[in-house]
This record gives sequence, C-alpha cells and structure tokens, in this order.
Amino acid sequence: MYDKWSLDVLYSGFDDPKFQSEFQQLDEFVEKFKNTVENLNSQDARTATKEALTLTEDFRKVFFRLVNYCSLRQNANTNDGESVSYLGRIIQKHNDIIPYSTAIEKYLSTLPNLDEVIGDDEMLQDYSFYLHELQKSAKYLLSEEVETALSAMDMSGGNAWSDLQGYLTSSVKVDYNGETTTLSAIRNMAYDADPEVRKSAYEAEIAAYDKIKDAICFSLNSIKMQDLTECKLRGHASPLDKVLFHSKMQRSTLDALLEAMKEYMPNFHSYLRAKAEALGHKNGLPWYDLFALMGKSDKKYTVEEAKAYLMNIFEKENPRLAKIVDRAFEENWIDFFPREGKVGGAFCAGLDSEKEFRVLTNYDGSMSDIVTLAHELGHGYHDFMTFDNRPLNMSYSMPVAETASTFNENIVVNYAIKNAADNDEKLALLEGQLSDVTQIICDIYSRFLFESKVVNNRSENFMFADELCSIMLDAQKEAYGDGLDHEALHPYMWVCKGHYYSAGLGFYNFPYAFGGLFARGLYAKFQQEGPAFLEKYNYMLKETPVRSVEDVAKICDIDLTSKEFWLMSLHSYDEAISQYKELVKN
Repeated sequence: MYDKWSLDVLYSGFDDPKFQSEFQQLDEFVEKFKNTVENLNSQDARTATKEALTLTEDFRKVFFRLVNYCSLRQNANTNDGESVSYLGRIIQKHNDIIPYSTAIEKYLSTLPNLDEVIGDDEMLQDYSFYLHELQKSAKYLLSEEVETALSAMDMSGGNAWSDLQGYLTSSVKVDYNGETTTLSAIRNMAYDADPEVRKSAYEAEIAAYDKIKDAICFSLNSIKMQDLTECKLRGHASPLDKVLFHSKMQRSTLDALLEAMKEYMPNFHSYLRAKAEALGHKNGLPWYDLFALMGKSDKKYTVEEAKAYLMNIFEKENPRLAKIVDRAFEENWIDFFPREGKVGGAFCAGLDSEKEFRVLTNYDGSMSDIVTLAHELGHGYHDFMTFDNRPLNMSYSMPVAETASTFNENIVVNYAIKNAADNDEKLALLEGQLSDVTQIICDIYSRFLFESKVVNNRSENFMFADELCSIMLDAQKEAYGDGLDHEALHPYMWVCKGHYYSAGLGFYNFPYAFGGLFARGLYAKFQQEGPAFLEKYNYMLKETPVRSVEDVAKICDIDLTSKEFWLMSLHSYDEAISQYKELVKN
C-alpha cells in the first residue's frame, strides 16, 4: 500500500491542462508586474500597496506549485529530463520578473508613514511585520538594474563554483581495495561493524580528496569573496551580520548560544573518550571511529509497523500531530523506498496552496529510519501550523526551521530509550542520540570556527588547500578537545560539506545547533507543563514567519539571549551521557 507519493494534488502530469495553463500564466505575470510597477505612483499608497501584495500572492501560489511539481518529480527520478527542462524554463521566467518585483519591494520599503498606510486595513495589518521588515531591508537593497545584474552574474559566479564543488565530490573516483567507488559509498563505511573497514575507508576517503582539493579550494575562495563583495555593496558589516539579519536573530542570542556550547562541551568530550576506551583507543577517538555503532539493535520495521509505532507515541503526546501523520501515510504524501534514480537522504516539502506536504525518505526499516520519518513529519507539522497565514507569511527563518522536526525526534528517541528491550538496544539508542547531538554541538562549532577564520582571511588573502586544511584541523582540535585523537582528525571536512558553497547563504552551521537546542529546551518545558504546553507550542510555530526568533521564543516564556536557557537545554543530556558511560563499561 505504502510506496511512492502522489503528486496529483498539484498536477496529473506535464500534459495536464492545469499545468500547461499555469505555465503559460508565468508570461502573463511578467506583464502584470510591469503594469503594476508603472501604476504604483498614480494611486494612493494603501491601494497601490494592496494591489502589489495581492499580485505577489497570486504569483507565489502559481510559481511554487509549478516549481514544487518539477522539483519533486526530479528528486524522485533524477533521470526525468522533462522535469529538469521545465524547471529551467520556470526559473528563467521568474528571472524576467525580478526587475519588477525588486521595484515593488523598493516602493514598499520606502513608503513614508507606513503605520498610517496600514491603518485598520485587515490585509495590511496581517502584513505589518512583513512590511516593516521590508523597510528595515531598504538600506541593503540595490537598484533594479544592479539586482538583476547580480542575479544573472551569480549563474556564472557563485552558483557555478557551487556546482563545481558538487560535481567534483560526486564524480571523483575513490580507490579502495583494488577497485573504484564513490565518495558517498566510502563515507557510508564509517558505520561499518568492522573496525578495519572503517579505518581503511577513512584513509581512502582522505586520499581521494587530494585529487580534487585544489579545484575546490578555488571554489571556496571565490564564493567567500563574492559574499564579501556583495556585503560591501549592500552595506552589511560582514557575512555573519547579513545572515543574522535575514535570520531575524540578534547577535546577543548567537553569543549566548556559543558561550553555552563552549561551556558544556567537555561533557561531550567525556562521551567521546568513553567510546574511545570501549573501542580500545587511549588518546581519544580517531575520526574513523567517530560513527562506529555501539550496542546492538537489529530489529526491522515494515512501513505499517513504523506507522503504528509513531501513531502510538503521537496519539498520546500530541493528538493533532497524530491526525496529520495519519493523513501523510494514508493519502500517499510519503515516498519511502530507495530506488535507482531517486535522490538520497530525506526531506520535507511544504505545498502551501494545497495545505499539504510531501516527504521523501530512503526507508530500510531501522529505528533510525523511524526517527528520520518523525523528523521530516515534524517539518510538515510546522508547515501545517503556518497554512492559515497569508501566502507571504509562510516562510520562516533558518534558525527556527529545525524546531518542530527536532522536537519530534526528542519525543520518539526518548520513548525508544525508555522502552528499550535490553541494555544492548539501549546502548545503541543512546549512541545514536549522543552521536547526533555531538555533531550539532562539537562539529557545528568547528564549522563555525572554520568559516569565521576563512571569511576573515579572505578579504586580504587567497587560501590554498593546505592552509584550509590547517584551519580546519585547528577548528576541530578546539571544538572536540581531548575527545578526539589529534593525530587522526579530518582535514578535508571543508571539501565535502556543501554548506560552505553558497554565495547567498553563509554560516549555514549555527542554525543546526540553535534548532537542536531550542527544540530540546521546548521539549523540557513540554515535559514539565504537560499537554497545556501544546497550545503555546502550536501558536509559536504559527508565528515563526512573522516574528523575530527572540519574540517567537517569548511565546513559550523563553529568553534566547540568556545563556542559562541554552545551558538548561544542554544539561538535559546529563543523564543520557551518564547512562552511556555506565553501559560501555560493561
């Protein structure tokens, strides 16, 4: 029954008259945007503002319906050339609108007496936060001509360098045991049960990066220089300041988060040392054993059993979530199994205008896959909470994007640990939990340190591959401390992580730590307050697109600028670390 998702709620195919009609509407939108821009100053401000917002709403619905359909088809089958072709044409039509949408944003962002324009108009009151944010952004907005030129040049600039990194890491041949394999395959061996396989795979991985490090170092240097140049043009003090601005997040919140992480990090180092000793290492854990599995949990779950497992938990914890999860399974919103041509990993895509979502996984029946399902369904639940907002009030910022997903993970993982069949299974579950949180604390901190140093250096110097490796090793030593063996680290983590390779999205690291610990703190409050907390939680999710992260947190009585909140979240792992250390002794 459960297998592939259905996209019929969007279109039945490319020959669907609805698809063809809406695809043609994109050309009509270009003319509509042009006319709207020409008439902006010939109407009173309120009328012009409402017409501009209504047009933008209408375009957004059609554009994202078309983009979602093409991209979801392509992710389910990367050999679907028709999807790639249509997606490229849709993006090009969108680019034709950019000069006019930029002109509209400029008009809205420079409206005098904005609060008077908004007045008692219901639509404009709904968009009050959106409009005020546009006004804050005004000083960073360039002319229509420059914005259009930057967007066009990015195709052969930042995007091209990013594509090069993606191409090289996906196509490089890895020599292993007399044969060749891919980076993704060799990296998966980090989870192998055989320690010799883990070590030899790590050595082969490191050797493979040597083949592509020079080309990718040019990618990284070029992307960071483009980001610095654009920040200078727009007036952002730094790439980090730009990210915080777009994240609607204060620097004091980031500082409190990082200080708490640094203070608590020795506890994760002690977990890593305990794991190292259990595996026979005396000087900390070598990188090649960082993801070694501990304990034993061989149980496999069918999709039907996975659904029953999740429903049993969610019906007790959050009945509203349970109903949405039930719909996702029964109405074919999930594409479950791996197959040739399907992308790896997992994601959730919100279908705003249809008030649904779609989840892609590569399910093989492990408990880890059930946790992944819970995570992605959490993203879908977050989307559901925003579906009653107006169309331009549905996009939330990067730091809060992982809130509901990680909240779900906490519910499911804690239930699984509590109900583990024996100590072997409990150890395996604790290992999974602590390994994941160590990644979002220690590894994310190392990535933040690395990117900060690279950005600071790039304004004056070009960094060759060996220097980038040295910066990465220094960052890992500081973040992992004595938890890892400093003679067996990973100098090429800057090569394989795609997060560094976006000119428009720098510092794509700290949001993972923010999301993980914010959700953990919310879960702690849920455990204290019980079902009554869910009303605040749901309202908070709904408000994420229309408030700063600090104001969102206040809905749940949380002060994000206080280090104490983040330490409370981190100390909730004390018991898990203690249990783990006790179990690995035996």
